[in-house]
Amino acid sequence: MAIKVGDQAPDFTLPSQNGSPVSLKDFQGKAVVLYFYPKDDTPGCTAESCAFRDQYEVFKSAGAEVIGVSGDSPESHQRFATKYQLPFTLLSDKGDAVRKQYGASAAFGLFPGRVTYVIDQQGVVQYVFNSMFNFKGHVEEALKTLQQFAVN
Repeated sequence: MAIKVGDQAPDFTLPSQNGSPVSLKDFQGKAVVLYFYPKDDTPGCTAESCAFRDQYEVFKSAGAEVIGVSGDSPESHQRFATKYQLPFTLLSDKGDAVRKQYGASAAFGLFPGRVTYVIDQQGVVQYVFNSMFNFKGHVEEALKTLQQFAVN
């Protein structure tokens, strides 16, 4: 069952690019932009991650943390984050357990999809954006959503 708008975001704990465990509950009281992507260092994932990087200060100013999740190892995430100067946390979801928990669908039934969840300060999902090829749309839609609930 896919997580949808209005659902409480399920907590999880995964290793980050530096190997330390990170839980969603670590960010309680903060908005979180949680994006699932297929694979480190591929053209689409690099474009998406760099778009999040380029707007990271805007996300921080809006009181949100950005977290990327894929099935790659912490070591792969470390190389990817270093190569592209990604300032946010990347989590290793080996076996795709958290991806499945969120229902972040597979693209064409073949490989992990690209889905972004905007989670408010109370842990409630406010927006879900699912698009395999609109890389920058994930960033733009997440920012729009954050601005909307910052106003309310």
